[in-house]
Amino acid sequence: MDAHTPTAAQLPSPDEAPLDDAVRAAGLLLEQYGHVVVAYPASLPVAHERRLYTVRSMLESHRLALVKLDLPPLATAVVVRQLRQLSICDFGPGVVASAARLLSHYVHAGALLHSVAKLDRVPVGLKSHAKSWVPGAQFAVLASPAPELIRVGSGGQSDTPLLTGPDFATRMVLARGQAQSDWVNGTLAPHWQAQGVDEVPLPAASPGWWGTPKLVEFAAFLPDIAILYQLVSSVRREACSWCGIELIGDLCGFCAAPAAAVPVASLPPGGPGGLGAPGGAQQPDRGRFLPSGVLGHGTPAG
Repeated sequence: MDAHTPTAAQLPSPDEAPLDDAVRAAGLLLEQYGHVVVAYPASLPVAHERRLYTVRSMLESHRLALVKLDLPPLATAVVVRQLRQLSICDFGPGVVASAARLLSHYVHAGALLHSVAKLDRVPVGLKSHAKSWVPGAQFAVLASPAPELIRVGSGGQSDTPLLTGPDFATRMVLARGQAQSDWVNGTLAPHWQAQGVDEVPLPAASPGWWGTPKLVEFAAFLPDIAILYQLVSSVRREACSWCGIELIGDLCGFCAAPAAAVPVASLPPGGPGGLGAPGGAQQPDRGRFLPSGVLGHGTPAG
């Protein structure tokens, strides 16, 4: 983690602390920062997600945003880190919260798996299921932005062309489970022309998400805060029809109401690769991000 990226707090899960402690922790953060964005994965247990909504309801505050990310655990941690980077820029809390959906489209997330027999979050055909029982079988799976699956031989050769990668400059982060293959950093990263590869601890939720502990999870993402700033700045801002906070996109992260005006303009053509540096001076942190329990492990450093 670089010195300029704010740290994140964790809201304890129901198994870790009673509800009163969670309400007290969230209330203190609201008092200290004004607005709080809680980014959490769609795979979060129901009891933990219910806890988040209960905390917001008990605080009776529209200054606490709940942002659900439908991404694998490592990619979720990547987007949380990007939101933390944006929190020191001159964006209001509504724009930062709604930027999560935008940034998710620019993350290429997947994993190298020794078996897809229990993978239920990415479409897997019967033929691949059958091959997963063959000793030494490996599969490269892309979950986002569009699902893909290829078989990788023991020698690192794939049966089909490699997974479709980004058409803009990215950096890659990987996390190893009970697998020591170098296919991700030795073959996929060069093919995707990744500008560097970082290795981090595997998120605790990854084995459950991918259906096996024998994996190498990876995510290619936009690491440069200047590009992130320009990407978010290029999207038209609207006012929430209920709470009036400024946002991008068509849904408010704080009260879940739609934007008052027409939907946001289309994303910039050609991806973010040609975007320039941000304009204007950076401002103090306007909010703090609370990645829920599973996000506390393996958040990429940079």
